[in-house]
Amino acid sequence: MSSPVRTDPPYVPIRHTGWATRRTPLWALGVIAVMAAGALLVALAHKPSQSERASDLRAFVGDMTYDIQSCAGGVSESLTALRQIQTGASHDVPTAIYIANTGASNCSPANNEQLDDLDSYQVTESLASFRLARVVTGLVDWAAPDALDVQTDVAKVLAAPPDSQARAKAALQQALRRLDAQRAAVDAIVNSASRSLSAHAAPPRLPR
Repeated sequence: MSSPVRTDPPYVPIRHTGWATRRTPLWALGVIAVMAAGALLVALAHKPSQSERASDLRAFVGDMTYDIQSCAGGVSESLTALRQIQTGASHDVPTAIYIANTGASNCSPANNEQLDDLDSYQVTESLASFRLARVVTGLVDWAAPDALDVQTDVAKVLAAPPDSQARAKAALQQALRRLDAQRAAVDAIVNSASRSLSAHAAPPRLPR
């Protein structure tokens, strides 16, 4: 009896190439694992604690206070000189005008190295979530144009003749409102960050 005719294709053995399959050696996998673990440990080690962030916030406020204090002091002196003239405590108008004009000049970053430093200040990464860069730009704007305008307007009030006094005083009051609004915005950001970190960090003291 004859065997049945096979219809399936003939068996063809799989050919192996002469090139060996490249596999990652075990030692390399071990090195990669160690490096990944090391990177994770470094990241965890450098994550600041709340107390460290609170300390960073206090240092930040100290830097802000130092950089803005010369301009802020000029605003206080200008407003004090104006009140002394208006109340009759002083009659030295030329000196009061000089104080206001000098203070205005000192609130320009071009004339004040501390304000120039403030303009380029970089907030530490540990405080990034509080967006304190807004405080930096807010203080720069508080100085120029706001504080600069206030002191320029103080000088104008002091120099204005009687028939122009009302207009000069109205301009000064408007400039003071802008200055106060900017101060309030800066204070709100710093106070919010301080509460979050229990840092007890007060905003820079700015004239009201």
